[in-house]
Amino acid sequence: VQLQAFGGGLVQTGGSLRLSCAASIRAFINYGMGWFRQSPGKEREFVAAISGSESRRDYADSVKGRFTISRDNAKNAVYLQMNILNPEDTAVYYCAASWGYGGRVPTEYAYWGQGTLVTVSS
Repeated sequence: VQLQAFGGGLVQTGGSLRLSCAASIRAFINYGMGWFRQSPGKEREFVAAISGSESRRDYADSVKGRFTISRDNAKNAVYLQMNILNPEDTAVYYCAASWGYGGRVPTEYAYWGQGTLVTVSS
């Protein structure tokens, strides 16, 4: 299993970015997918999660209303649309896969991508 996240970059406050995660997983629909992030000096934190059937979505309070998680099971991909970005969103963003729905708990995710850096300038 391999996960590759990309789409990070430098953006100004108020801007948008769309992160993508390509997953080399058989039966991708059986895996819940999540996005987490980690800033320097901070622990990795939950951002968003989505179930395989897309029937469940969950967001951290800090991104609710600004970020949207989605997936395309035909393409083995998961996305994170990030709008109204602010400097507090600066972090390395990781995508992760869990058998079933992983939700907010990092230990529920068995597979992790390498991360993509998002920098929001003020």
